[in-house]
Amino acid sequence: MYNGILHAHSGLRWIALLLLVLTVVISLLNWMSKKQDMSKTVKGIFRANTMFIHIQLLLGLVLLFISPKVNFSLDSWSNAAVRFYTMEHSLMMIIAVVLVTIGGAKMKRVENYTGKYKTMLIYNAIALLIIFAMIPWPFRGLGAGWF
Repeated sequence: MYNGILHAHSGLRWIALLLLVLTVVISLLNWMSKKQDMSKTVKGIFRANTMFIHIQLLLGLVLLFISPKVNFSLDSWSNAAVRFYTMEHSLMMIIAVVLVTIGGAKMKRVENYTGKYKTMLIYNAIALLIIFAMIPWPFRGLGAGWF
């Protein structure tokens, strides 16, 4: 069960990242061009972005409690990899998901489309930066692979 959830979490991150990057790029381009409408395709990308980010959160929360890389004892804080997975990765990814969720909720309340795109851009760009910084890339030496 652990391996299946780990592979799903690692593999689906690419879809989540792609959707998040698309959301940021679309928001930036439409905000800069002051576009005054939102197509069904753009709404679908924004919705899919939020959906995949939340799926990643759920898979990550399951891994938080079943992964051998996570240890909640005070002794484990001296091990960089255990500290990363137990505290740093988990907390920052939750913050990123909260930002994406707040951005989507605030966007719905903004009256004009320029403001909607600006809201999505700000919240999703910050979330994207956090996510990129906290992914256990293989070159970081934390025992993770590309998939």
